[in-house]
Amino acid sequence: MNTTCVIGARGGSKGVANKNIRPLLGKPLIAWTIEQALACPEIDRLVISTDSPAIAEVARAYGAEVPFMRPAELSSDTAGKWEVWQHALAACEAHYGETIDLFVDMDCTSPLRDVDDISKAIAQFRASDVDAVFSVCEARKNPYFNMLEVVDGVQRICKQLPKPIVRRQDAPKVFEHVASIYVLSPDYLRRGTGLLSGRTHGYDIGTAKSPDIDSEFDFELVEYLMKKRLSL
Repeated sequence: MNTTCVIGARGGSKGVANKNIRPLLGKPLIAWTIEQALACPEIDRLVISTDSPAIAEVARAYGAEVPFMRPAELSSDTAGKWEVWQHALAACEAHYGETIDLFVDMDCTSPLRDVDDISKAIAQFRASDVDAVFSVCEARKNPYFNMLEVVDGVQRICKQLPKPIVRRQDAPKVFEHVASIYVLSPDYLRRGTGLLSGRTHGYDIGTAKSPDIDSEFDFELVEYLMKKRLSL
């Protein structure tokens, strides 16, 4: 089976400037995810989708392939991940001249995952009759208990039940979408209209591995957690 992993890394990050190649504990942020992908035995090829020559240069230095550059229309703040995946799938199959059997995407802003998480997510996909498996964790806040929205000018619980929930433990379990690991059927990627447009399952990566980097605070938090993990 041809399993191709794509790491998306555009150059125009707004929350943290140049975050994808910003040093994190002595190496560029993207390098942590590249090394995880290369260490995963289920992945046959690792490709970077980027519009940035600087990111491409760093990625190649750490062993990834950059066979194409992402077009400008897929590198803006409003570009969707789904369309970026569709472009990467088509570009890889055209460049390598072969059909991809399994498409894996990993966000380089989530370096707290383990290689074992990647293998387990792929195994879960192969064992299930689904279109995609992606990382989740149990939500820290629950819309049935302590998440609020404004209705007619006053705050209300987001999801009302006939009997109010007074203990967090009694609320229906809900999950956060963790931007870390995605395993997709290429056929689904070609015909679907978005990640949740088909039949999907979540791989529970756990709360401790769920933080990703969208702000300076996130960067400091992830750096602290990685130092603690690596005993630095």
